[in-house]
Amino acid sequence: MTEQLIKVDGIELCTESFGRKEDPAILLIMGATASMIWWEDEFCQRLADAGRFVIRYDNRDVGQSMNDEPGNPQYGLEDMADDAIRVLDAYGISRAHVAGMSLGGLLTLMATVKYPERVLSNTLIMTSSFRDPSLPEMEEKVAAFFASADQVNWENEQAILDFSVQKWNLLRGSKHAPDEDKVRRLAARELHRTRNWAASMFNHGLLAGGEELIAGVPDIRVPALVIHGTEDPIIPYAHGESLAREIPGARLLTLEGTGHELHEDDWDAILDAIIRHTDGVQKSESRSVK
Repeated sequence: MTEQLIKVDGIELCTESFGRKEDPAILLIMGATASMIWWEDEFCQRLADAGRFVIRYDNRDVGQSMNDEPGNPQYGLEDMADDAIRVLDAYGISRAHVAGMSLGGLLTLMATVKYPERVLSNTLIMTSSFRDPSLPEMEEKVAAFFASADQVNWENEQAILDFSVQKWNLLRGSKHAPDEDKVRRLAARELHRTRNWAASMFNHGLLAGGEELIAGVPDIRVPALVIHGTEDPIIPYAHGESLAREIPGARLLTLEGTGHELHEDDWDAILDAIIRHTDGVQKSESRSVK
């Protein structure tokens, strides 16, 4: 693993890579309020061992990346999509596979529409284009939980860790037993490497923009793999089904009983699908060059 802070256009983004730079690159974009460590080390290493140069990074306002004032982010969703390309530029990568989780999936879609020449393939995990207003909203229990966030003492480490454990328990599906010790270890690691916890928790929820890019989702022509759990309480499974229909030729991997999570018990299925998906693109690219 090699971590580095890149600085471009006045923006600081913390990145980390796994594997050989000579291998096909895959960029991992995590969801709202979560730093790159939720793409767990072993998950990334297994992708690298399969012949991928893996890059993960902290979005703005999480982890070691730049922060704006809590409650007053000076950027929008399109700026975050641009950040993905900034990361590729910093690594000298002209084209990459891109995988996004939740908000990271939305950013993947935006970046693909805006920079189609930079993206080899999409992997879209527990996400949506949110273009269809008839699709179900997040479950009320989740909305109520996040509404209670302003009652947490964000100066108290134990309160922060308890909130994180409660959140991930709420988001998991019935298929997986809770692993509180693991979640607490990851949450503690995130806490200790986060520049500004208040900005990390609240700024992403205030973001807007990118509507014109999202309107272009049906025009995406890079190969797309959609991965979604049937018990996702934040972005219900119907969103995954809809997204797979929106993008021409997209494939849908359904994770029965899985919630809004990258649970270790699902890694075999997820990693196998990503590796086969990106392998197919590489072979197609090779044929087109000849």
